[in-house]
Amino acid sequence: MSEQINQFLQRAELLVERLDAIMPLPGRSVIVAPDWTASIAFRYRKRAASAWGAAWLEPVRHIGRMQLSDLQEVDTQKERFTRNLAQFVAGRTANNVLLTGARGTGKSSLVRAGLNEFAEKGLRLIEVDKADLVDLADLVDLVDGRPERFIVFSDDLSFDEGEPGYKALKSVLDGSVSAAGDNVLIVATSNRRHLLPEYHADNKSYHRSDDGELHPGEVVEEKISLSERFGLWISFYPFTQDEYLAIVAQWLSHYGVSADAIEAARPQALVWAIERGSRSGRVAYQFARDYSGREHG
Repeated sequence: MSEQINQFLQRAELLVERLDAIMPLPGRSVIVAPDWTASIAFRYRKRAASAWGAAWLEPVRHIGRMQLSDLQEVDTQKERFTRNLAQFVAGRTANNVLLTGARGTGKSSLVRAGLNEFAEKGLRLIEVDKADLVDLADLVDLVDGRPERFIVFSDDLSFDEGEPGYKALKSVLDGSVSAAGDNVLIVATSNRRHLLPEYHADNKSYHRSDDGELHPGEVVEEKISLSERFGLWISFYPFTQDEYLAIVAQWLSHYGVSADAIEAARPQALVWAIERGSRSGRVAYQFARDYSGREHG
C-alpha cells in the first residue's frame, strides 16, 4: 500500500510541475489572441476571478462612423494628431499622444475618427481600461511582430496616488526593457493635464534658486513625470458661443436639416447649452440629434 501511495505522490508532483510550467506568473495574465480580421477595434477584457488570469481581446462589432470632417473648430488639434498618426501608420517615427482638456470637446472623437481614417492602411485600436494597464507589457508582447499598427487607447485616464497602472504605463512609455514595440502607439485622453490630482499644498514643494528662478520640488516632479513621457501633447479648450453654434450647424446639416431651419434653431441650441451648463461639442451633437429627430424626423 505504501508503495502505491509513493507512486501516486510522485505522479502528483510531476503533474504539479507541469502545471507550474504553463500557469502564468503571479500578477500576469494569459491573453488569448483574437481573430484579427473580426474588427478594426478591440477591447481588452479580463476575468479577474480566474485562477489562470485569463484575458482576451473582444472585437468591437459596431464602431462609430466618426470622420475627421465631422469634427469642427478643432482644426489645429486634428492636424497635429493626424500628422503624427500618418507617420506611425507609414512605419516612420511617431510620438505617443496625450489629449487633454475640457470635457466634450472632441478628444475621444478625434481618436475614433483617426482610426476610421487609417484603418484601410492597417491601423487597429485596442482599448484598455485604467485598471488593466498593469497588463500593458503583456499586451505589447502579444501584438509584437504583427503587420498591423496598433493604437493602445485609454480613455478618460487619471490616477490616484499609488495606483498600480501608473507605474506600468510609465514603464512602457519610458523606453525601458518593457517598452512598446514599433507597431504600438500609446494614446490617452484625460481631463487632467498631468493625470494625477494636483493640490494647492503641492506648491509648497517649489524652491527658489540663487538667481530667483522657481524650481518644482519632488512632489510636483513626480506628478509631471508620467505626462511628460508622452511625446505629443494636444490640448482642447472650451468653445466660444460662435464655435458652439458652428458645431451645432455642422451636425444639423449632417442630419439633413435645411439652412433656414438651422438658422432658426440657433436660439434653441443656446437654451440647450445653458440648461446643460456647457457649450461643448458633445452638447452640440446631442442638441442636433434631438432637434433633427423632433422637427425633421
